[in-house]
Amino acid sequence: MAAWDLSVAVEDLGADAPPITVSVTSDLHIGGVILKLVEKSQVKRDWSDHALWWEQKQQWLLRTAWTLEKCGIQADAGLIFMPQHKPLRLGLPNGLNLRLRVCFSGPVFRTVLGICKMLNIRRPEELSLLRPVEEKKKKKDKDLSEELYDLTEVPLTSVSRPCLYNGMPAHFADSPKTEKVYKMLSVSQPAPPPEAIAKLYRPASVVDKAHIHSRWLDSSRSLMQQGVQENDRLWLRFKYYCFHDLEPKYDAVRLTQMYEQARWAVLLEDIDCTEEEMLLFGALQYHINKLSLSEPQTMTSSPAMDDLDSALQCLEVKLDGADSSPQDMLENLTAPELNDYLKIFRPKRLTLKGYKQYWFKFKDASISYYKSREESLGEPIQQINLKGCEAAPDVNIVGQKFCIKLLIPAPEGMNEVYLRCENEEQYSRWMAACRLASKGKSLADSSFQSEVQSIRSFLAMQQTNPNTHNTHTDDSTSINTHSLVSPRYSKKYKAKQLTPRILEAYQNVAQLSLTDALLRFLQIWQALPDFGISFVVVRFKGSRKDEVLGIAPNRLIRIDLGVGEVVKTWRYNNMRQWNVNWDIRQVAIEFDGNVNIAFSCVTADCKIVHEFIGGYIFMSTRSREQSNTLNEELFHKLTGGHEAL
Repeated sequence: MAAWDLSVAVEDLGADAPPITVSVTSDLHIGGVILKLVEKSQVKRDWSDHALWWEQKQQWLLRTAWTLEKCGIQADAGLIFMPQHKPLRLGLPNGLNLRLRVCFSGPVFRTVLGICKMLNIRRPEELSLLRPVEEKKKKKDKDLSEELYDLTEVPLTSVSRPCLYNGMPAHFADSPKTEKVYKMLSVSQPAPPPEAIAKLYRPASVVDKAHIHSRWLDSSRSLMQQGVQENDRLWLRFKYYCFHDLEPKYDAVRLTQMYEQARWAVLLEDIDCTEEEMLLFGALQYHINKLSLSEPQTMTSSPAMDDLDSALQCLEVKLDGADSSPQDMLENLTAPELNDYLKIFRPKRLTLKGYKQYWFKFKDASISYYKSREESLGEPIQQINLKGCEAAPDVNIVGQKFCIKLLIPAPEGMNEVYLRCENEEQYSRWMAACRLASKGKSLADSSFQSEVQSIRSFLAMQQTNPNTHNTHTDDSTSINTHSLVSPRYSKKYKAKQLTPRILEAYQNVAQLSLTDALLRFLQIWQALPDFGISFVVVRFKGSRKDEVLGIAPNRLIRIDLGVGEVVKTWRYNNMRQWNVNWDIRQVAIEFDGNVNIAFSCVTADCKIVHEFIGGYIFMSTRSREQSNTLNEELFHKLTGGHEAL
């Protein structure tokens, strides 16, 4: 074969250095080209991390056994020989900015795996990278440069769970500087002043939120392929709101960053909550800040308790997995029931009818209702199967409003039903029953009482105690109230009005340990109606106007952009298949009952929607037994584009 000259720019020699020309033949493999380059450069160093980048085609040549002919490379190909790992500036959920060395040549999914391994964050599949939203800076703020913590010298570890030394990974224990950074990662930081919060970007509408969610990077392509350069700035955030297998003992960084992401979602009004919930969030933040300053290592637990926990988990798995004994079958035959007078309301457009009272019976996983108690032996007016439904709280303790909002699966979407309870006690029992029924469990399930108890304690937290007005007067001077609530409430109330109300709510959480307070904050966040919804502006097939598609961990939501109301809901467990037509960039989904929908994306690439749906389905396949193995191949099959096939 005839030899020909190939010019390759070597990044390490500097931008002004001329490219190196090597004589090659078309049957020479990529590895041979690299060998010739290294010999001709006459620079003695470790080249093992370097690879060839083809600028015009925007692709890495990582298969070193492939020949130039197979890759389609000719004399005019502009190749660059560069390192695969380069520094990147990374913004974390708690506002910390790190500079660390990451992989620019592998898929973003693997880059995130490497980052999480280094930062000691388990379950890296729940996180991803997105381009930051740039805040509008005033001329006065130009001098304020962000503080950057350099971790480029910290080695990337290859073990799946790093060795802990004094409660931190060994690679952070090397110097006081890195120890300080790890402490900032694993301990919640105090809230910034209200002026700083006011300057941060706040999405004003669903469309603004949709623009943020259009910034996620593609998990199946590399950073270089997506135009990310050395020292560029990206955000690391939780993308999939399915938090699997949280263990405070191992998850100090994961739990703290999750809390920080939740806290900022509340403070920047990314998620709506009631005034009572905001005060409770404020009280928990105040408590967490207080404990974070006073307790150095709090995420630890005693070995005896760990052994007890694991023994109980094994027992729980054994009991759940055991074959039904005659006693179990007998218990199910005589499954307990709930019977009560409740009020029901079915909202329909242009209806003004209020709640109507009926006699309700809850048995197995369904609700039946009758005109009165006397008629409950006959046929019910209606029986509603709650398996696969969603039960959301609609509660206002001050106004004594205790409602349960049920979204019940139907072929054409979801039907909305509201149940109104008389008091907290009744609400706690019926809400617990609805939550169990949504998972297909009956009242005979062992978790019923603990569910009731957790709802009661959550309601108790939101109650105000009139006897505590005079206590904690020393706290009212140290509390920075406006840093604990969103700007909406900062404008609505003065500090002297908010402080006593936050301290009142604080009385209900003051006994919690740091770990329990973090978990309780996350639990309340997860109970908010809008929790975990990512928005994309789309246009449905056959429609002339733009609408919003909400993508949640278990369902898709169609939202009318004009009035902001939910039009339809489709659950993943009713989904048969979804397809993407990459040529016309359209997503088509088929559900049970011959329901088909199709839409094109307006604010984001359809790959982002495809990846969200595939990602949530992947998250649902994880189980406790195989908790330490990550099936990367399955993730790419479910989320990758046509390149993955």
